[in-house]
Amino acid sequence: MRSIARFCGQSGCGCPELFLDERAPEARRVVITDDFGQRVEMSRAQFGSIVAAAKSGALDNLAILP
Repeated sequence: MRSIARFCGQSGCGCPELFLDERAPEARRVVITDDFGQRVEMSRAQFGSIVAAAKSGALDNLAILP
């Protein structure tokens, strides 16, 4: 798997991370792991839908402010 993004800015800390697994079936190529060892697998199209929703602002109300 190829790491695409880490969501905490610190290397090797077990933070949530986005991967692309080119060897997986298309329906499971995008992998998101969390800091508890769980993972979500989805297609590029499904992930694209999440990205589009984030870009449109549809997910803005989910942001947790410090």
